[in-house]
Formats: sequence, C-alpha cells, structure tokens
Amino acid sequence: MLIDSHVHIFPNSFRLERQSLVEKDLTFSQLYSNPNTHMVTADELISAMDESGVDVSVMVGIGWQNFELARIYNDYILDAQSRFPNRLIGYCAVNPQWGQLAVVEAKRCLEAGLKGVGELHPDTQGFNLNEDPTVNSLMELIVHFEVPILVHSSEPIGHDYPGKGTVNPTKLIAFIQNFKEARIICAHWGGGLPFYSLMPEIADLLKNVSFDSAASPFLYDSAVFSVVTRLVGPEKVLFGSDFPLVSPKRMLKQVRDNHFSPETTALILGGNAHRILNL
Repeated sequence: MLIDSHVHIFPNSFRLERQSLVEKDLTFSQLYSNPNTHMVTADELISAMDESGVDVSVMVGIGWQNFELARIYNDYILDAQSRFPNRLIGYCAVNPQWGQLAVVEAKRCLEAGLKGVGELHPDTQGFNLNEDPTVNSLMELIVHFEVPILVHSSEPIGHDYPGKGTVNPTKLIAFIQNFKEARIICAHWGGGLPFYSLMPEIADLLKNVSFDSAASPFLYDSAVFSVVTRLVGPEKVLFGSDFPLVSPKRMLKQVRDNHFSPETTALILGGNAHRILNL
C-alpha cells in the first residue's frame, strides 16, 4: 500500500477567496499569497492519487493562525475523510496560541475520527514550541488518543523559502525531550535532525520520532533517503510529497533511485505510516 503522509487540500471556497484569506491568516499569507501557488480540493487530490498510484493520502493542515478558518478547514477535512474513507486520512489543524480552545478543537476532531494533529507551524502561529503551556495540554491529548503530531521543521542553514521558519533541530530536540512518549513526526526531514543521530544521546531521544520527506526535492539531493534511512533506521522514514507542491510521482522516483531492498521500500512507502496511524 502506497501512503502519501503529507498532502494539503482546501475547500474550493478558500481558493476562490484567496486574497481575503491572505489578509486574515499569516501562515496562509506566507504560503499562498502568490496566485500561482497551486491549491487543490479533495476531489482533485483523489484524481491525482489515481494518476500517481497512491492508495491513501494524509491530509494535513498548514498551521492556521486564525481559529475560524481552521475550524472551517477541519470540517472540510472531516467531510473529505468521510466521503473517501478508504483513500483519505485527516489531521486536525490547531494553534496552541488559542489556549484551551485548541485542546477543545483537537478533541472534537479526534473524537470525530481524524487520525492526528498538525501541521504545527510555530513561527507564523505565534507560539513557542517549548514554552507555551497549551502545548503541554495538547500533547497530553495526543498521548491519550495515541495519535501522531506533525511539526513543521526547517534547516538552520541553506536557502530561504516561503514558510521556512526557525523550527530547527535545536528546538525540535528540546520538544522531543519534553514529550518522550508522544508520537512525533518531524516534517521535511526534521530540518536535518536525523544527521545528529550519530550522537548517542540524540539517537536515544528519537525512539518515538519519525521523519517525513515532504518537499524533499526542494531541499536535498535524493541521496537523503539513503542517508537518513541508514542513520535512524528505515522504520522512521515516511514517504510524504507535500502535494500539490511536489507530485507523488517525482518523490517516488527519488525513493526508487536509492535502490532499497523490497522490505525497506515497503516500510517507507506505507508500512511505517500504517503502523503510526494505527490503520
């Protein structure tokens, strides 16, 4: 089973109202203010999945800052998951800066059937991953429901890009250390965090941590798949495209260029996501 662990969709109304949303939400503004930045609906995602041979996609949030927009988005994700129960899985979008409202919204969505929380985007959402008290309550909920939380991650060096932010390995490892029992997924290869797993104390902290490959072609050479797999183990790598930014076909080529064993390929392309999401 081929599972794309990181895709973004929107209600068609959000696409039509792009400019007004740019003025209402900082994360959306950073990522989608350019009218040429592609946005797709659930139905368009399904069509693209059929073309690429993807069996299941995980719909994740963009790190909404605005509560009203996030709630509309979450309802759309719930509807998409209900309409395509064998093809689409959704995460709940929340912002810890909302305080207890974030916990209430996450609980509502998880009880309704969503399978995780995220993507968190601390820079534009305006909270501190390691100091905001609501993060503690949110993580308690994550552990209780036994679902993963997806955190946007970025490299401390290298080129800039829309939405890069400052959630680098230093911040991530502190977060991971605070919540060792939680299932944490670091997007975009954890901003390079796997490279530090050569340090024994870092390797020990990554017990419940996974890394997705979202937007990888814009960040690293395709050899990153082999390097990270060798460093942290094939059971910690999740195939994620960041569709529609990157097509699943393009990401699949990168995986296959590494000539993994059938067993490792199966884990990366779906087995790990299947386990983490309790499918």
